[in-house]
Amino acid sequence: VGAKGICQKFHLNGMHKPGDVVLGGLFEVHYTSVFPEWTFTSEPQQPSCKGFDTLGFRHAMTMAFAIDEINKNSNLLPNLTLGYSLYDNCGALIIGFSGALSLASGQVDQFLLQDNCLGTPPVLGIVGDHYSTFSIAISNVLGLYKIPTVSYFATCSCLSDRQRFPSFFRTIPSDAFQILKHFGWTWVGLLVSDDDYGLHVAQSLQSDLAQSGGGCLAYLEVLPWDSDPSELKRIVYLIKTSTARVVIVFAHEIHMIQLMEEVVRQNVTGLQWIASEAWTSAAVLQTPRFMPYLSGTLGIAIRRGEIPGLRAFLLQIRPDLHHNNSYGNSMVRQFWEYTFQCRFAPPPAGWIEVGGKSCTGDEDIGNVETEFLDLSNLRPEYNVYKAVYALVYALDNILQCEPGRGPFSEHSCATLKTLEPWQLLHYLQKVNFTTPFGDQVSFDENGDASPIYDIMNWLWLPDGRIKVQNVGEVKKSVFKGEELTLDEDKIFWNFESKEPPRSVCSESCPPGTRMARKKGEPECCFDCIPCSEGKISNSTDSMKCTSCPEDFWSSPQRDYCVPKKTEFLSYHEPLGICLTTTSLLGTFICAVVLGIFIYHRSTPMVRANNSELSFLLLVSLKLCFLCSLLFIGRPRLWTCQLRHAAFGISFVLCVSCILVKTMVVLAVFKASKPGGGASLKWFGAVQQRGTVLALTCIQAVICTAWLVSASTAPHKNTEYHNDKIVYECVVGSTIGFAVLLGYIGFLAILSFLLAFLARNLPDNFNEAKFITFSMLIFCAVWVAFVPAYVNSPGKYADAVEVFAILASSFGLLVALFGPKCYIILLRPEKNTKKAIMGREKRKS
Repeated sequence: VGAKGICQKFHLNGMHKPGDVVLGGLFEVHYTSVFPEWTFTSEPQQPSCKGFDTLGFRHAMTMAFAIDEINKNSNLLPNLTLGYSLYDNCGALIIGFSGALSLASGQVDQFLLQDNCLGTPPVLGIVGDHYSTFSIAISNVLGLYKIPTVSYFATCSCLSDRQRFPSFFRTIPSDAFQILKHFGWTWVGLLVSDDDYGLHVAQSLQSDLAQSGGGCLAYLEVLPWDSDPSELKRIVYLIKTSTARVVIVFAHEIHMIQLMEEVVRQNVTGLQWIASEAWTSAAVLQTPRFMPYLSGTLGIAIRRGEIPGLRAFLLQIRPDLHHNNSYGNSMVRQFWEYTFQCRFAPPPAGWIEVGGKSCTGDEDIGNVETEFLDLSNLRPEYNVYKAVYALVYALDNILQCEPGRGPFSEHSCATLKTLEPWQLLHYLQKVNFTTPFGDQVSFDENGDASPIYDIMNWLWLPDGRIKVQNVGEVKKSVFKGEELTLDEDKIFWNFESKEPPRSVCSESCPPGTRMARKKGEPECCFDCIPCSEGKISNSTDSMKCTSCPEDFWSSPQRDYCVPKKTEFLSYHEPLGICLTTTSLLGTFICAVVLGIFIYHRSTPMVRANNSELSFLLLVSLKLCFLCSLLFIGRPRLWTCQLRHAAFGISFVLCVSCILVKTMVVLAVFKASKPGGGASLKWFGAVQQRGTVLALTCIQAVICTAWLVSASTAPHKNTEYHNDKIVYECVVGSTIGFAVLLGYIGFLAILSFLLAFLARNLPDNFNEAKFITFSMLIFCAVWVAFVPAYVNSPGKYADAVEVFAILASSFGLLVALFGPKCYIILLRPEKNTKKAIMGREKRKS
């Protein structure tokens, strides 16, 4: 620091042009610097810039061209001349930071320390810097003074923090991971440089992967600046042994050169490299030594653009021999000496002696093969061009402000004489224009330009040439967000299969399974667990299995729900067909027997023991056979309510007839004894009908009370089988069902007992033996029915009940009417009154 009253100078390498309004620029014209040793005993010497960067100089000249083009455009900033002050950061943060402070303080090569130091007016905005780290440091300070800074190459996502960097803008999008998502690479390695750029990229990428839930890092390594051989060897060995086949590198060219030297030494092949914009187009890596490993690399590149007139402008560049042209700098002279390998007078000592040439300034740059004039791949230059125009459009909008309608206090407008950087910042946030190349330029709330960048692919041609081809782009639209477009047919894959590699820790879990994270490993590493029965997953990589709805069950593959199979005693299955056939057969036999009895109704065999009861008994048996059909088929409300009522009433009618017939047998036998004639008088036909009706009505009352209090209804039972729905009729009230069966059982037992007491009466009058046998069958069937019914699930419970109905009905039919039909049809000679009376006489 100088003494009081002295202006301490920073000897910055720059290029300047005066104007009514001046814009600043920071560029890397030299890529390294040499700093003298600080002894703290004398004034330190200024650092020197080394390693002239032709492309960095072209970036600076692109800004000069853009300002020259604007000055010639009468539609932009009419009657106003733009000037510029451009500085070289020499690849060093301290030099770039000094240049930014010099621009902000309004000095050219001087840092304002005292009030009496004079300089040019301060700049209103700055284009640059090149590096994210430099931009972070510069914006931290310039943001305090609201000086707009528009970077053309800084991609660190941290610079989108508006609270920390309120005046920072950029015309390059922040880094994204669209490529990983497109190819499904969920298991990747990440290498970053040891600076703000690399460390923030690591943080941002990890955040993006976590938010997307679709990927994770196999490893994260920081590349050293000091080219530590042991550290590089360790990192490359980790890459070699990792299962991740995709490696993302967000670092600078120098890091990649050091890394690739070790990759070649360890012969690490079979990797897919993903390049950041910092080395996507690095020619220094595109060599026959590295291309066997880097061929097929995919990289994010700044959007390529066209800048008409730039070549002609570059060809007009001439060194300022007399320091009186518009450049007023040494930067062009350095470019001239580097390009033509000459020196301006006075040359360095010994230069002429070793055969060095002197520069005349008349050399023709058009005759030199230099990448300076190769404008086929304008990428950072295009961003510089857009950055300048963004500042200029904002300034033009300021000058077009109508008094009284401005955005500032009391609707005032900014004026050129009183214009301050923060006012330009206000308009810059809202700038929106379209470049001649057709790209729209605007900034979001974080100062980021709308993402648009190219996807590049490195191709090593058979003839040894190396081609970096454009295979797609990422572009953000209002409606679709960020959208990746790739021409996959053009992509060269450096693998034997010529297909994109698979880079996953665990293969995707197919539908029908769920992911179960492996303990202690990243979330991308998981096992695929099949869904349990009744649950499904119908998408790939499901985190959980979902239960099927109540009436559905999982498919065998557990990938979708299918309707559960329904089970009931159907007319279409063999069991249902057999029971239906048996029921109809019993009904038919009853009808035939009834027909036989009606046809022979006048014969003694039919007339004996009250033929009317026999007819009623046959009708009730027919109803018993038919009621079994209500138990077959899909249960419905009316069938459920009718089946047990019909069953209970039909059987009570049947058993009542049998009971009355038994009582008639006893009454007739008693009447045949002396003085027993009154018994038939009190138990005649009317009393018999009344008894049957009364006993049946009791059952009807029981059924009515049961249905009214707890009606039977169809029910979907899922307890028997998980994958089936058993349609059944719930009884509603177990007590009601028990009373119904108990009443039938009571009548049956009573009939059995009475018939058993009358079994030894004379044959002429005696049906008691047949009734005893039929009741024995009936009781045996229904006693066996109860445990069988309770232990039979689903449709088999209905089948057991139908079987009991049919078995007991057939037992009654055969036991009671079989012998009579035998006599009527096959032994008609016994079906006479004489035969019956004769048999009685022989027995007496």
